[in-house]
Amino acid sequence: MYHAQNLFIRIETNEGLIGVGECSAFPTITGESQSTCFEMAKDFAELWKDKEALDIEGRLKDLNDFTAFNTTVKSAFDMALYDIASKKEGVPLYKYLRGNKKTLETDITIGIDEPEIMAAKALEFKTQGFRILKIKLGKDGKTDLLRVRMIREAVGNSISLRIDANQGWDFETARESLIQLGMYNIEFCEQPMRYWNDYYLPELRKASPIKIMADESVFNHHDARRLIQAGACDYINIKFSKSGGIAEAIRINQVCESYGIACMMGGMLESRLALTAFAHFSLSQKNIKFYDMDTSLLGHKIDPVTGGVVFRGYLLEVPELPGIGADIDEGFLQTCEQVII
Repeated sequence: MYHAQNLFIRIETNEGLIGVGECSAFPTITGESQSTCFEMAKDFAELWKDKEALDIEGRLKDLNDFTAFNTTVKSAFDMALYDIASKKEGVPLYKYLRGNKKTLETDITIGIDEPEIMAAKALEFKTQGFRILKIKLGKDGKTDLLRVRMIREAVGNSISLRIDANQGWDFETARESLIQLGMYNIEFCEQPMRYWNDYYLPELRKASPIKIMADESVFNHHDARRLIQAGACDYINIKFSKSGGIAEAIRINQVCESYGIACMMGGMLESRLALTAFAHFSLSQKNIKFYDMDTSLLGHKIDPVTGGVVFRGYLLEVPELPGIGADIDEGFLQTCEQVII
């Protein structure tokens, strides 16, 4: 991918409350593109005209009754509803969700590349103060091992390492790679195999010295329960683009918490606007223990967001404003394709 495929929406109520939402399409994972999100958004807007914005359950039912899947674009509309609801109460989103402040320390992602380049990037991130590195893998096992070895040698043992194969390994490669990578003190491995190989995960989990985190295998709370009951994972990664937004993300986390499975908050290539919603949600859920919230740090050329979450090095701070507390600069919006329904 050479650019972020993002969509921004605003919803205005007859009381003058305005809710904002954003999503970032990632076709290889959700099957959606910026273009499909834009077309579906126009239909969604028509469905919601003259309906009660504070009836979140009812409005999301409208979308789910209208179309299956399309979770990425649904997440932007879900986000806007929660923005309106928390603004109506006059509280930050995390307080509306009955959350409290806690430390949000994000990792930083090293994209897959030649081992030497990845090791140099890891050292650069360490110099910048990051304490947790997420390493993209999923090519041939031999080179993946070299990638991790060179990164560990470059940054030393004081830095936490996470790996993400993004469904790139087959079962045999995953098993052998994880066994050999065990010596490098890896916190966990995200999504080692394609989701259709989920039936291999219990066996892989038993063989692996590294804990397994499900990502692309879990879009909703039914997926979460299925994997957990099968003994297929140690952790689960929640992303609004997979869950369709906050409402289903809450259900996923509740299932995980009931089984003692900790969750991570992740994302695609969202700006700081959606990232701020991620941070609010993370503050509202005690069971979210890991934070992969570096989306706006991964190559965005500009930051069009006003307000929003602030980075204090590798720590995130949410604004103490009603709602999400973020918007998009009007000047930037004038450069974008747009439609009013």
